[in-house]
Amino acid sequence: METRNLIRFLFLTVIVALLLLFTFTNLPYTLPLTNKAEELLDCSTNSRWCTSKNRFFQSNIKQPPKPTTRLHTADVPHHPLDPLTLNELNKVRSILLSHALFLNSNTYALHSVVLEEPDKSVVLAWNHGEPLPPRKASVIARVNGQAHVFSVDLGSGEVSLVDVGEHSGYPTMTIEDMTSSTWAPLGNADFNRSILARGVDLKDLACLPISLGWFGEKEENRRLIKVQCYSMEGTANFYMRPIEGLTVVLDMDTKQVVEIIDKGKNIPIPKAAGTDYRFSAQNSKINLVNPISIEQPKGPSFTIEDDHLVKWANWEFHLKPDPRAGVVISRVKVIDPITREMRNVMYKGFTSELFVPYMDPTDAWYFKTYMDAGEYGFGLQAMPLDPLNDCPRNAYYMDGVFAAGDGTPYVRSNMVCVFESYAGDIGWRHSESPITGLEIREVRPKVTLVVRMAASVANYDYIVDWEFQTDGLIRVKVGLSGILMVKGTSYVNMNQVNQEENLYGTLLSENVIGVIHDHYITFYLDMDIDGPPNSFIKVNIKREETAPGESPRRSYLKAVRNTAKTEKDAQVKLKLYDPSEYHIVNPSKRTRVGNPVGYKLVPGGTAASLLDLDDPPQKRGAFTNNQIWVTPYNKSEEWAGGLFTYQSQGEDTLAVWSERDRSIENKDIVMWYTLGFHHVPCQEDFPIMPTVSSSFDLKPVNFYESNPILNIPPNNENDLPVCSASAESSA
Repeated sequence: METRNLIRFLFLTVIVALLLLFTFTNLPYTLPLTNKAEELLDCSTNSRWCTSKNRFFQSNIKQPPKPTTRLHTADVPHHPLDPLTLNELNKVRSILLSHALFLNSNTYALHSVVLEEPDKSVVLAWNHGEPLPPRKASVIARVNGQAHVFSVDLGSGEVSLVDVGEHSGYPTMTIEDMTSSTWAPLGNADFNRSILARGVDLKDLACLPISLGWFGEKEENRRLIKVQCYSMEGTANFYMRPIEGLTVVLDMDTKQVVEIIDKGKNIPIPKAAGTDYRFSAQNSKINLVNPISIEQPKGPSFTIEDDHLVKWANWEFHLKPDPRAGVVISRVKVIDPITREMRNVMYKGFTSELFVPYMDPTDAWYFKTYMDAGEYGFGLQAMPLDPLNDCPRNAYYMDGVFAAGDGTPYVRSNMVCVFESYAGDIGWRHSESPITGLEIREVRPKVTLVVRMAASVANYDYIVDWEFQTDGLIRVKVGLSGILMVKGTSYVNMNQVNQEENLYGTLLSENVIGVIHDHYITFYLDMDIDGPPNSFIKVNIKREETAPGESPRRSYLKAVRNTAKTEKDAQVKLKLYDPSEYHIVNPSKRTRVGNPVGYKLVPGGTAASLLDLDDPPQKRGAFTNNQIWVTPYNKSEEWAGGLFTYQSQGEDTLAVWSERDRSIENKDIVMWYTLGFHHVPCQEDFPIMPTVSSSFDLKPVNFYESNPILNIPPNNENDLPVCSASAESSA
């Protein structure tokens, strides 16, 4: 019986593997649409329904490109920062496989193959139309169990070994590492017996690869991973049916089971009823609102040139998908409304690391302290976006072209979308009071440009938006959705729980506990305000007392500006009752009245880590010890959790670099900001979580001479279509 179940399970896993292969290739990826295309008015196909002042829009309506499947075989780079093309990835693989180290190896895996970006000075000096700097690839590979970093010159075919120093950790897992680790325990008879003893049929088994952090010498000198499993019987949402207390420790290289820990035999597997979140699985369906869509009769206002150069309104920037960061925004420039010159704002911005520690110290949970970028690859976990639901109709879609573990390129279709957004927000307004006798009502709508990606890191979904506003503001927003990682319990009601017992979370449903956890998303922000030499100024808001008899007021607020000289001066823990503004300025560029031009960071999502600084997870996640850091630009310092994050011990993090206390005044500097969320789960998070979002802003501060959108026009009725439902839909 056990053998038959095992054979049946292995057959199913092969089928799943083939389906996964479709996901990692160039084949179309479609999901059932929640917003149905036929329910949304399209002014191009339904022009008889879209009018403006009784005039019909027909052939003159421009439409954005539809999501399509691209082969990418003809792609060529046009910009020094363009990602490696499919042909370039194939060339890198060919060069490496003919290299002596690989020829003489028994095993190898390519954990990262990305563009080795030219030096910053070279990129800044390059102009459109000029020859590109030499194209090189940066490769992180493990050959015969040893990690190496290579520089591969695509022109000459030369392979150079890059010295990155000693590291305790390992490179980001490959997709193959993760998938093979979930199947490997099935080769162990003791594991199979444990599953069957829990009443789970092997054909209903779903397992997850869980990074184990670092907790001492026992875990050193080999790549380990922990595997925990769930029952898929009766639901697609297997995350809500954990086989609690069963943990497999696996050697990721040999795929041998090191240890099986089975401590939850008395905990039932939660029921499947009510857990499936798919629309097709709902017994009742409720339409709370009518379908909504934004129509653009003149077409989108943005263009994407040469596949990666985005131009919109007064903005221009380079955009590319990245297997570790997700998306990278580079060479961000904005047009000055007076001089009409392009001005530099940011050289490079991206998600550097995501730290997600769970707050349960028990055997099956203490190690769940994920680094989603450095361990799993934030971009590797990005899924194809769902048109009309992830992104509106007017979106443009961009694919990611990445390398698998053997170096073979694959395409992540529709990984990033770009679209214009209008939610009825106001750019600026003023109405004059009747008492003045002036009949003035001036309002300007706020339209923004959004760059979006969504990553599904196993159960959790992250939505990352880079939003550009015409007033010069950049808003970076992170949304959290998806499914909670839950713990099985014998409790079905809180009246069974002793008041002194710590559940480490919230009872969400019968036999299901949502465990308390944090999310920290650290962003790398290489600000170049009118050029690289910048300074960080902390503008402290202080209460000032008035002198006796000076004023009827006893106190007021005063702004005290302090320029950070070194890195430690710029380490900031946010404090509600000791407020400050945080400016990045160019001291050599001033407005006509003498203020240094700059941008300020406007914090949001300010949850801070409360873990002990000597707790092993916090040592690895020490980049969350402060919300703001500023470091001198260093091409090798981009990943807040270190280059090799997996099983690292925290010796190569942003916190370690910053302790060098290097000079940062009037230098090329990088600002780091961490968005933080404390999550105490609640029943509304079951079985899938409504999105919770937070954001921070990069806002001009004395960057312009005055309001940069003073002269933009208001909306006019003649410019906008008025769409009504079709006769068929209203019948």
